[in-house]
Amino acid sequence: MKSLGQHLSTYASYHRDRRNIATHFFGIPMIVLGTSALLSRPSWMIEGLPLSPAILATVGAALFYFLLDLRFGAVMTALFGLSAWAGATLAAESTAIWLGGALGLSVVGWVIQFVGHYYEGKKPAFVDDVAGFLVGPLFIVAEVAFALGLRPELRQQIEASAGPTFIRPLGSAARSGQ
Repeated sequence: MKSLGQHLSTYASYHRDRRNIATHFFGIPMIVLGTSALLSRPSWMIEGLPLSPAILATVGAALFYFLLDLRFGAVMTALFGLSAWAGATLAAESTAIWLGGALGLSVVGWVIQFVGHYYEGKKPAFVDDVAGFLVGPLFIVAEVAFALGLRPELRQQIEASAGPTFIRPLGSAARSGQ
């Protein structure tokens, strides 16, 4: 299994334009919440606890994050747990509200993501590595940590591999052959 630094460096190599990174702060949470809501149906009560595909996916994601890093694992588990709760709350509504809200969040989130990748001039990371679906949410949490001055050694490792962030002039990726 790749290390935390390797996963984030690979993901970061697709995300160096600051506008693309900014879109991910909106798009990724919308996609995670929409997906969690979609996976919150069906739900069963087992021993007094709700169980749904969303809960199973949250537990699986938490395990992945904890295997990479205990500190980020704790933060990601809390955030994914909050998303599972919010998704279950939406799933408890009528089918029209649940499906409209969940699909709306997902579709708008993906549109925002693709706008960001237009700025970047690169395809999304998950196209080349399906782990990007789990690394994306971790990437934005890491970016928040870096902005707060936390984990400078990890930030340095990522920037040594992927390079610093920048704002690419529109159309420059096509001109440079990227």
